[in-house]
Amino acid sequence: MNTTAIDIMNKPGLNGLSPLSSAKSLADPGKLTMLRPYSESILKDEPEEKNASFDSLLDSAMKMIKETNDYSNEAAEAELSYAMGITNSTHELQVAQMKANVSLQYTVAVRNAVMDAYKEIMQLQF
Repeated sequence: MNTTAIDIMNKPGLNGLSPLSSAKSLADPGKLTMLRPYSESILKDEPEEKNASFDSLLDSAMKMIKETNDYSNEAAEAELSYAMGITNSTHELQVAQMKANVSLQYTVAVRNAVMDAYKEIMQLQF
């Protein structure tokens, strides 16, 4: 069997299937591997994958909030150092402020999209 078929069979979600080793196995149906019982099937693994994707989504959201907070703190430090006369570079001050502003706008836009999706889900009727 070619390696492409073996690689395809190793993909997540196909763990209940086994590849055919050759066309000879089709002649003897007794050699074909049956699917695992329902309790060990593909359907059992789906909630774990959904939880993993939710965890990764939540982690990335928390990381984005932390980065936004870091940019805001850097902008505040740049303003303070400029006001105290430690630095005279208005360019560095403006760059720090723009980073903080863009990061905050992006975070708010993502939050608004999540809130809109949540409101739509809450309006669904079953």
